[in-house]
Amino acid sequence: MIAQDEQIRVTLPDGSVRQYPKGSSGLDIATQISEGLARNVLAAKVNGKVQDATQPINEDASVQLLTWNDAEGKATFWHSSAHLLAEALESLYPGVKFGIGPAVETGFYYDVDLNGQPFSQEDFKKVEDKMLELARQKQDYIRKPMSKADAIAYFEEKGDPYKLDLLEGLDDGTITFYTQGQFTDLCRGPHIPNTGFIKAAKLMNVAGAYWRGNEKNKQLTRIYAVTYPKQKELDEYLHLLEEAKKRDHRKLGKELDLFAFSERVGAGLPLWLPKGTMLRERLENFLRKAQIRAGYQQVVTPHIGSKQLYVTSGHWDKYGEDSFQPIKTPDPNEEFLLKPMNCPHHCEIYKTRPRSYRDLPLRLAEFGTVYRYEQSGELHGLTRVRGFTQDDAHIFCRPDQVKDEFMKVIDLVLYVFKSLGFSDYSAQVSLRDPENKAKYIGSDDLWERAESAIIEAAAEKGLRTVTELGEAAFYGPKLDFMVRDALGRRWQLGTIQVDYNLPNRFELEYIGADNQKHRPVMIHRAPFGSMERFIAILIENTGGNFPLWLSPDQIAILPISEKYEDYANDLYFTLQEHDIRGFVDLRDEKIGRKIRDAEVNKVPFMLVVGEKEAAEGKVSVRRKGQGDLGSMSIAEFVETFQQEVKV
Repeated sequence: MIAQDEQIRVTLPDGSVRQYPKGSSGLDIATQISEGLARNVLAAKVNGKVQDATQPINEDASVQLLTWNDAEGKATFWHSSAHLLAEALESLYPGVKFGIGPAVETGFYYDVDLNGQPFSQEDFKKVEDKMLELARQKQDYIRKPMSKADAIAYFEEKGDPYKLDLLEGLDDGTITFYTQGQFTDLCRGPHIPNTGFIKAAKLMNVAGAYWRGNEKNKQLTRIYAVTYPKQKELDEYLHLLEEAKKRDHRKLGKELDLFAFSERVGAGLPLWLPKGTMLRERLENFLRKAQIRAGYQQVVTPHIGSKQLYVTSGHWDKYGEDSFQPIKTPDPNEEFLLKPMNCPHHCEIYKTRPRSYRDLPLRLAEFGTVYRYEQSGELHGLTRVRGFTQDDAHIFCRPDQVKDEFMKVIDLVLYVFKSLGFSDYSAQVSLRDPENKAKYIGSDDLWERAESAIIEAAAEKGLRTVTELGEAAFYGPKLDFMVRDALGRRWQLGTIQVDYNLPNRFELEYIGADNQKHRPVMIHRAPFGSMERFIAILIENTGGNFPLWLSPDQIAILPISEKYEDYANDLYFTLQEHDIRGFVDLRDEKIGRKIRDAEVNKVPFMLVVGEKEAAEGKVSVRRKGQGDLGSMSIAEFVETFQQEVKV
């Protein structure tokens, strides 16, 4: 019988508490629960910190056993795979030196110095084969604490300047090595139990990367890769990547004539073409109607503002050096900025007249275009641009109204997601970093009140949430909505933020029921986020097959020959009266070609008209993805259309 002081109490995620011998590992605990679980455990989360599944636990603790189904389990798997990649490279490329090899969102990379040896995609297969050969040996990942002096001696003997550089920033007593097979690396871990978990490997890309991101340093070779515990899962992932290429919003945006970019206009500044503009306007009108029902008032503010406006708001202090620089005027005392945020303008609208507690909440909404200087290397289609339009709104309310208003905004965000087909979403509670409060403005008391309001509102709405420290805006905490698209990718879309600070900075006031002056609270919200980014995600989620109500061209009228063009044109104007948008294809092409082109351009309905249709006042209807729906009268088609187009 084991003595009481040799036992530890382990609290599992379901709240159950079990006793285990002191020094038991996460893997030991998993084995006690079930052999099946033990075969799948990759790491253990002990008191909130991820560690090796084989690492002893010597005190009472909360323990979560991490598998491939957990994000932290995947990260451990992929970081361990980076070490396996390094072992394969060391065996194939003598003299190779290693930088860093972290896990990333979809796999991992390793920065390596190949000592002048060539490396290209033609070499991928032999490295993959070597990785799997080593993985099949089921070598344990062995953790070993190391003194700084011994660590330096090891890498001096090995001649690895990059590891020596990393060691300079580490304190003695905090250094650990990991060894698997013939490879040893400087690493704090954690790692999976052994290489045998890795069953499939694929090198994805090779690029250059300066050591420590400094262009004055040597350029290393960055090798991107991904691994999986099953070959089938890797095959599925590669299939999704091919689908993603087909759905790339930059490719579809060009093919569907939605938007373009021009070097003369400037990098990161999209040009919206007629069809893309129609798509934007439909989205804006959809949200405007929802906002009117929710009590918002529409406003419009300038594209520029006095520099002093953003000094007051704090944006200049936080972002000024990385923004577009001030605009000079003939008056040497004047400086303006391209608007980086709409909120300071809305604060000034609030101040245009005295406010009473009876006036609140005041909800101001604007589709406001803002400008932020993104580095050219970070620009990417519509998802990262320098000029974008936010579906912005600011709610000015009393402190006792904050939670109720916050919950109403959650309802609006969820309505938007449901209407646009985003059903897989979660919410991220983004809080201040308690270890680095200097990044933020405002008192601890205001931050605590704001954070509590968000946490309580999300809980009452039953949202599935995760909490991230350090992800708050500089002026307040926020609730960020993360959605998964049709390819399983995770995007941050809508956001809601509680702000006690800007009302202080702008000295906003209202007269309360006690006839005294009080500060309102601001809630910032944007269900779409930015129109540009939202549309990019919408394009990729739908593959360009937009919901009928959003499609720029909802119908294509296809006359079989020029003899039926008059009937086709009359039909077009009749359908326009029912708010049905589209075009008449008057090209001298065969009807089969016209149908194919309409399908390629993702037009939902194709209306074929010939002698029979013209004589009977009907249309032959085809629905993209469904095929021929048969002959209908114009009234029957309008009814069919209107039933489907309802949002």
